[in-house]
Amino acid sequence: MLSLTEFPRVLTINQVPKVFHEDSIMSGYRRPRSSATDCILSIFQLTNETLNIWTHFLPTWYFLWKLVSVVLIQTAWQHTFTWPLVVLLLSCCMYPLASSCAHTFSSMSARVRHICFYIDYAALSFYSLGSAVTYSAYVFPDKWVNGFFHRCFIPLALLNSFICTVLACYSRLGFPFLHYNPRVVKRFPEYQSPRFSKVLRVAAFAYPYLFDHIPLFYRVFLCVGEGCTDSHTNVLHYRHIALAFLTGFLFATHLPERLAPGSFDYIGHSHQLFHVFGVLGTHFQVSALEQDMASRQPWLVGHSLPITFANSVGVALLCLLLNLAVIVVFSLPLLTAPACQKNKHRKPS
Repeated sequence: MLSLTEFPRVLTINQVPKVFHEDSIMSGYRRPRSSATDCILSIFQLTNETLNIWTHFLPTWYFLWKLVSVVLIQTAWQHTFTWPLVVLLLSCCMYPLASSCAHTFSSMSARVRHICFYIDYAALSFYSLGSAVTYSAYVFPDKWVNGFFHRCFIPLALLNSFICTVLACYSRLGFPFLHYNPRVVKRFPEYQSPRFSKVLRVAAFAYPYLFDHIPLFYRVFLCVGEGCTDSHTNVLHYRHIALAFLTGFLFATHLPERLAPGSFDYIGHSHQLFHVFGVLGTHFQVSALEQDMASRQPWLVGHSLPITFANSVGVALLCLLLNLAVIVVFSLPLLTAPACQKNKHRKPS
């Protein structure tokens, strides 16, 4: 059994390359050339990533249990009306697992760090598509059902998901053909303009979220009178929306650590809170959608667009393939670069 003395010493921000720096986090960094085994063992050591890992790894199992219960207990494969919920729950399993793995292995090298977070961004993008699929199936207010926007909603959400992944990946190192060229390394967004890189990343995820939630926002905040689907599930939707905006605020502002750099390095910094509130928001989102699905099924089956393989599981598979292609395109230059260029992404002189 490991003793605490066997864990490597954690480092300060001045002891790791710039690519590993986190805003206002001054200590608790792992060695930047850790092995995969070191990374796995580090989840049992208190570092500035430990709670980032566990706050998404544990919820993965909760959402996996939800997914299995829908597939096995509700026999989802026999009822097409349940397919959108399966897509959402699959995305709810993928995004915390991808995030947990990214935070676990991000200290192996600069290359691995970038690729890990490319996968993380793609999983979040897929989650946005999963949300859109379920909102199209269960959430649209009665008066919008079968309208032009409803018919265009999922194709536009798929396009947004693809754009989201591209922009989020671009925000790290720019376009792939610029990778590892020493003459242009300072042009990479994270080096030339860290603030622009951050804003671009926030926008990349905020836009799909806001688009996907247009029917829900209209239903719970603006719609009045007949056809507005005034439901008791709106309370759960309110909780999800509030938590979603809180997670976005934390991600964008880096509070509270920005107010007291070094005081929240291990516990309580914004990314940990971002994970916790994000998962809680997803829990309320899934609960609300399950209730909408159950309570509105008789009406939706007779009036809404039919749920088919193409507008549920099919579009989810297409989204996965598109996002995988984006990851490959952005990762290939990192994987094929000569070994002697591993250090090109350290802090430029």
